[in-house]
Amino acid sequence: MHRNVSDWERIASIAGGAALVYLGTRQRRHPLATSTGLGLIARGVGGYCPINTALGRDSGRSNTKVALSGSRGVHVYESIVINRPPAELFQFWRDFANLPRFMEHLEDVRVTDRFHSHWVARGPLGVMVDWDAEIINDIPPTLLSWKSIGQSDVVSAGSVRFKPSGEHATHVQVKLQYDPPAGKLGATVAWLFGDDPQHQIAEDLRRFKQLLETGEITTGAYRATQSSQRMRRGLDASDTAGDFGSLR
Repeated sequence: MHRNVSDWERIASIAGGAALVYLGTRQRRHPLATSTGLGLIARGVGGYCPINTALGRDSGRSNTKVALSGSRGVHVYESIVINRPPAELFQFWRDFANLPRFMEHLEDVRVTDRFHSHWVARGPLGVMVDWDAEIINDIPPTLLSWKSIGQSDVVSAGSVRFKPSGEHATHVQVKLQYDPPAGKLGATVAWLFGDDPQHQIAEDLRRFKQLLETGEITTGAYRATQSSQRMRRGLDASDTAGDFGSLR
């Protein structure tokens, strides 16, 4: 069998599987945890995943277009209104080195040239992951989008739109697509340990709003005040075509 699971993903699978086995043996309300955990451990030890084979996914050969096409990967959409003009928000976000200031799980983003950058983040169970990214749409002050390139721990693409909302406010819309280590199953394991990507992005945007409106970030529980602006859904190809283009 062809190995189709990366070294990092094998480690994450074993760690996540062991945690699920422990959870399943301690709490009867998680009857599937033990079997799922054992499957993850086998996946990590063997380095082969039949689901990856069925989906045509190979962690050893990252391909953003293949990994994120159609309904593949994890999809997140979040938005917020910020009392600053679009041009100011676009300029701040365009310098990716600013992102760790309000994105809690990002450790560092190093800009290497006008269109490329290197990202470092904390993954599930605190494991560090990194990837290189390339800007694929740069349309000031309305649209910025990017994708991972090369051999990446996390295959991903993202976009942010800045739409005028009133005289001095902006409606900020963020779309993220990513194929985490262990695929959608890995995302589910992360969720079991409190890493809900939808909640993460909502919190990140709340901090972005505070930072740009007040110059500082305060702590406190986040409660959505405009639930109609939030949604959780799988995005089909037509949703992302305008932001990500062909993910070339």
